[in-house]
Amino acid sequence: MSQEKKQSFDVIVVGSGASGGWACKRLAEAGLKVALLEAGRPQSDENFSEHKPAFELKYRNRAKEIVRKTRPIQSKFEVCNEYTYDWFANDLEEPYTTPAGQPFNWMGRVRMTGGRTNVWGRVSLRFSDWDFKSASHDGYGEDWPLSYKDIEPYYDLVEKYVGITGSAEGLEHLPDGQFQPPVALTCQETLFRNRVKEKLGRTIMPTRSANLTRPLNGRGPCHFCGPCERGCMTHSYFNSAFTTVADALATGKCTLISNAMAHKVLMDPATHRARGVLYVDRNTRQSREVSARAVILCAQSQESVRILLNSTTPQHSNGLANSSGVLGHYLTAHVRSGGGRGEFPNFGAKPSVEGGGPHKPLGIYIARFRNLQNAAPYKKFLRGFGYEGESSTEFNWDAPGFGEAYKKALLEPRSSIEITGFGEVLPRWENFVEIDSNVKDIYGIPVLKIHMSDGENERAMIQDMGDSAGEMLEAAGAKNIRTYAHASAPRWALHEAGIARMGAEPKKSVLNQFQQSHDVKNLFVMDASGFTSNPCQNPTLTIMSLAVRSCDYLMSQLKRNSL
Repeated sequence: MSQEKKQSFDVIVVGSGASGGWACKRLAEAGLKVALLEAGRPQSDENFSEHKPAFELKYRNRAKEIVRKTRPIQSKFEVCNEYTYDWFANDLEEPYTTPAGQPFNWMGRVRMTGGRTNVWGRVSLRFSDWDFKSASHDGYGEDWPLSYKDIEPYYDLVEKYVGITGSAEGLEHLPDGQFQPPVALTCQETLFRNRVKEKLGRTIMPTRSANLTRPLNGRGPCHFCGPCERGCMTHSYFNSAFTTVADALATGKCTLISNAMAHKVLMDPATHRARGVLYVDRNTRQSREVSARAVILCAQSQESVRILLNSTTPQHSNGLANSSGVLGHYLTAHVRSGGGRGEFPNFGAKPSVEGGGPHKPLGIYIARFRNLQNAAPYKKFLRGFGYEGESSTEFNWDAPGFGEAYKKALLEPRSSIEITGFGEVLPRWENFVEIDSNVKDIYGIPVLKIHMSDGENERAMIQDMGDSAGEMLEAAGAKNIRTYAHASAPRWALHEAGIARMGAEPKKSVLNQFQQSHDVKNLFVMDASGFTSNPCQNPTLTIMSLAVRSCDYLMSQLKRNSL
């Protein structure tokens, strides 16, 4: 195996997304030599198309079958379209498998520097001790091996750099942060917030989001051009490609190795330490090896665990860092298949044709209101859910009549609010990933087999998402209310977590509180696979904050020669 320019690195980071970008920035700015292995190609502003009209595209963004031909799974994610589909993994070249009767849509597999931060929804919420210590509250599962106080200063640090817009609400279970001014609510959203608070006592706020409303570190404030998932010329939304990764590269201490399909952590049997990473060059299909004193996996939950499961040795016959047998188990992914929609007064709002008018990048967030302090436990399920939502004003496409009457009715605006629940999935042993030794991708790497299904708790929660959405819309005076509560499979939210869980006891977990492997001291996993549970809040802010905290610990251990 050829070595990458025969360089010696201090740390290898696999993956350049939310956690990988921060790991590279933190370590390189401290003076360590970092090799960043990224499975995709470099990202640049030239690839951004938020201002490009559909008529300039070859198929006018209308030929969905062209996208589905090579990305039948990725195209189910609405942001994978003719504008961006080449950012995503080719599902035919990089497959995965599922058991019969248990479909799972593994979406958002991005192959560009920045990973999912290129296309993420940017909702940025803190966890609290209601999340970190949830087992102590309701008796299910395990507490995290850390508390809110342990991560709070890192939340502050990350928020100040990323730029999070939001409002202080004073909720114990959804802590306030270091916010830029919030994006104003629309008239419909303001009406909805006020009436729901008055009648039901539930808290609705402007979405806390990684979209700037004030300039920051050379990045301009959002000017509502959208859609954000096609990129951002002004760098107003957070994407690690032009923030943390760019900072790391600017130090001269970080080397970006693109198109590197990492698939095995290499071990030194004499020292029982990781010595490097084996990867396949996507372009040449040649195997290459890069060496370092420590290895950090930040490839996204399933990808990082796939690497560990493919890294078997005589000493680790069931996967690297898996003496507990827990690796791959307790897969969680938010359920988001319950919600509702209702019509509201226009308040003078008028619709605009596609591409015209401002595109507000975010709407409202409804904080969790089930199973909290000073309230009786909700009898139907454990834990809880929040809602993401927004208002919209559209043409009346269902207008009656013909000719002039139809044209006039068509132009009558229809304003509505839609809210979608995001619910916590309980970690269960029977939800897991494993290597399917019968199937390999085009690079010769064995693929994952994903086992995922709803439990009774999730089914009851989804039903309440729909019922509660209707209750709030009705309380706000909405008309023509429509609610839904569907089984989550095969479509899941993109917040997979928990399959290399942290824990205080090595016999019951894979990582310690600093995301360091119990078994291999110089091996870290800093994406969401380390989550002990997966609260209803979006995970990315916590992923980044934990990564910074873990990197500080890693550097302290390197100084002591303890790795």
